[in-house]
Amino acid sequence: MCRLYIYAALLLSPALAAAAPVPQADLPLTASVPGGVAIVCVGRAPGPAPQVVFEGQRVLVSRVGDAWQAVVGLPLALKPGEHDLAVLEGEKAERTVRFEVGAHDYETEHLTLANRRQVDPEPDDLKRIAREHERLVRAFSTFSDFEPEDLVFDLPSAGRVSGGFGLRRFFNNEPRLPHSGLDIAAPEGTPITAPAAGRVLETGDFFFNGLTVILDHGRGVVTMYNHLSRIDVAKGERVARGERIGAVGKTGRVTGPHLHWSVSLNNARVDPALFLSREVRAQGSRALAPASLGGAPAADREPVRCGD
Repeated sequence: MCRLYIYAALLLSPALAAAAPVPQADLPLTASVPGGVAIVCVGRAPGPAPQVVFEGQRVLVSRVGDAWQAVVGLPLALKPGEHDLAVLEGEKAERTVRFEVGAHDYETEHLTLANRRQVDPEPDDLKRIAREHERLVRAFSTFSDFEPEDLVFDLPSAGRVSGGFGLRRFFNNEPRLPHSGLDIAAPEGTPITAPAAGRVLETGDFFFNGLTVILDHGRGVVTMYNHLSRIDVAKGERVARGERIGAVGKTGRVTGPHLHWSVSLNNARVDPALFLSREVRAQGSRALAPASLGGAPAADREPVRCGD
C-alpha cells in the first residue's frame, strides 16, 4: 500500500487518534534484532499519540511515563543496521525517527517429511497455497482501532517447547523459510486457549498450517494457532483471556501433534517468548528463553526512557 494513502487514512480516522495508549506495564521485552521487538521513543506526552509507520505498516504506540514509545515488530528478513520510522503528529510535517537493528544468528533445524507434497507442492496445491496466502496477508495486515488489553501473554497450551522461533529450517534437506513461531508439542486434543483477550479474525483449513485460528488483539497485534485437531470459535467472535479456542492436532505440514503459535506486530512475525511473563518463562526454563535474545534468560521489563 502506498505510504501516502496510509497517512491520509490515519489523518481521517478520529477513532484511531483518540484511542488510549497501552499501559507501560504491558510492553513486551525488547530485542532489537530481526524477529524481535524494538521500543523507540517517538515524542513527548501529553497530547495525542503520534501516528507511526514502519515499512508501510501502522505501528502500535504506547505512553511510557511522559513519552510516547513505538512498539515495533522487526521482520526476520530485515537487514541489520539503521532503520527509520515515519512519525505524524496532527497537522505537523512528517518527521523521521531513526533506530538501530542488530544482527542475530538463529539455529538450524532439519526435518524429514513423509508427504512429499508438503515439500514440493503440485500445481493444484500451489493455486490453493496462493489463495490462502492472500487470506493470511489480509489477516496479518489488520490494524484495529481497539487497544490490546495486555501485551504480556499466557502460554496458549500446556506441553513441551519442541521448536524455537527463528530456526533456519530444512525440509528433506531443502531450505525453507525460517520458523516464524513457537512449537509446543502436546497430545492430540490438548486444549488451546487465548493468551490474551481478542477477536477471532480468521479460521480455516490451510495447506501448510492445517486447521487454523487467528486472533486480533488490537492495534496490529495478531496471533495465529496452527495444526489444530478442532476449532472451537467462529470468525468475528470475541474471546476472553484463557478461553478455549481449539485443540492441539497434527493437521497440515507436521511431523507429529503440536501447536504452532505465531505472534505478529505491524505485520512482522516476532518471537512469542518476548511477550511471556517472567513467571511463565521461569516455568519453561531455557526452552522459553527468547531466541531473539540469544536464548539467555531475559531480564525483567524496565521502563524505556526518551533522551532529553
